[in-house]
Amino acid sequence: MLQNKQQERLFFDNLAKEQEYNVFTDGANQKIIDAVVALLELAPGAQVIDLGCGSGVFTKLLAERGFNCMALDLSLPLLKLGKKQLETVDFIQADVEALPFLDNSIDILMLSCLVHHLPDPSKCAEQAFRVLKPGGKFIAFDPNRLNPFMYLYRDISSPFYSAKGVTPNERPILPWQVRKVFSSKGFHVTSHFVDGLTYRYVASDAAKGLLPLYNFFELYFFKPSWMRMLRSFVFTVGVKQL
Repeated sequence: MLQNKQQERLFFDNLAKEQEYNVFTDGANQKIIDAVVALLELAPGAQVIDLGCGSGVFTKLLAERGFNCMALDLSLPLLKLGKKQLETVDFIQADVEALPFLDNSIDILMLSCLVHHLPDPSKCAEQAFRVLKPGGKFIAFDPNRLNPFMYLYRDISSPFYSAKGVTPNERPILPWQVRKVFSSKGFHVTSHFVDGLTYRYVASDAAKGLLPLYNFFELYFFKPSWMRMLRSFVFTVGVKQL
């Protein structure tokens, strides 16, 4: 099944008319970037290409920490919002399944909540492998289908699924499925599970009243190590084999 790119563009173009795309709390955004820097072992000043950057929330946080960033997204209106905040960063309209980079030319790719928008991430994996240098790395972070809240609220097979605030292409990921796809394209791949990523809002009116309860569980319930695989987000890290 292929991603419907027209649906993606329309959804995020319309979203950009009302707000930047920033669903997490400030603390959660910082925690995501902390995980990216630690898991990639980023050297000071490293170049990071932010794929699926939206309005540049994560790009901005990386740039503020001194990293050299470039940002790509399908939605031109969101890119324009990002450019207003970060005039020194290049924001480019492009498709992760057809990256505008030369072979073996990039050190680091960050896939910002992107993989779960791809019903089949094979082309994304192929493009990542093509453009990364030997030994280059990618990191992707996405909602975890093993997490009960992510499954119940955002998976199409759930009886409580809500389509409010998401595109028809989206589905929380299963960690081993993503590892399998990227491994098959030549990466050494590992999964890392992160909790404590609280949300500032949800689109569904029915769920808004439950958001404080969700955030409480997110902060405390999945913290024990034995709950690791049930945490809300999966960080997938891949290294291009030499």
